Amino acid sequence: MPKGPSSLLRPRDGDALRGELRRTASHAQIPVVFAGEVHHGRLHLSEFVGTRTTGLAGVVVPPRAGLGGRAMAEGRTFTVADYGRAESITHHFDRPVLGEGLRSILAVPVLVGGAARAVLYGAVRECTPLGERAVDAFMQAANRLAGEIAVRDEVDRRLAMFTRAPQDQDPAASAEIREVHAELRTLAQDTVDTTLQQRLRALSDRLAAALSGEVDGRPDVTLSPRETDVLSYVALGCNNTEIARRLSVGAETVKSYLRSAMSKLDVHSRHEAVAVARRSGLLP
Repeated sequence: MPKGPSSLLRPRDGDALRGELRRTASHAQIPVVFAGEVHHGRLHLSEFVGTRTTGLAGVVVPPRAGLGGRAMAEGRTFTVADYGRAESITHHFDRPVLGEGLRSILAVPVLVGGAARAVLYGAVRECTPLGERAVDAFMQAANRLAGEIAVRDEVDRRLAMFTRAPQDQDPAASAEIREVHAELRTLAQDTVDTTLQQRLRALSDRLAAALSGEVDGRPDVTLSPRETDVLSYVALGCNNTEIARRLSVGAETVKSYLRSAMSKLDVHSRHEAVAVARRSGLLP
């Protein structure tokens, strides 16, 4: 997992891996599933469902070693119908694999930016090729997990940019901060991890409050997450069509959220809404 200024914000990627693994075990109807994250070019097996022994726990897989090492190095899915006799892989890990009684095995890499960040395995204890349903379920799981990790990486990148940016009243810095705020809102919408979603929105709210200056004497106003999302892009100068594209909603939906926000803020134009939201600490 990347380290950086968002280390307190970012949940453990292993938790997302574990959740995806359990879901896939149910959908694929595979008796044994396991997985691990890739750190410093090596795969560390850490998550297991359906195993009978502890032989695979803590195994570290170098690139190209065994089935998972090959999937990690080449960035594609591999299967073997009889692990012990397979000629397409090395046999560094025969002892723990065969000790678990595994024969037919599938290994699917989780690719982010072309690099493997984890590997998912499915296995049965018979020399029977895994069916198309199982392969599809694992590939879909890998794609979902890759998308989640990519969102988390982008959050880290955005926060690192903010940390490095001069936090003064320089117009360029202010524009960058507003862009970061809007992107945090969009990332919150895109992630399927509800905990991360809540933290992203809380972080964007803190960013807005910290940089908005003095709050005026108006009563407290609470905007919905979507109303804030829309106003954050209005603040960047986006029109309704651009906002709809960025938030993956219809233009009429954007108008509806904007009207609702303007009503809550007691204003009559989109620009006035942005100004009041900033003075109220709702936008940077």
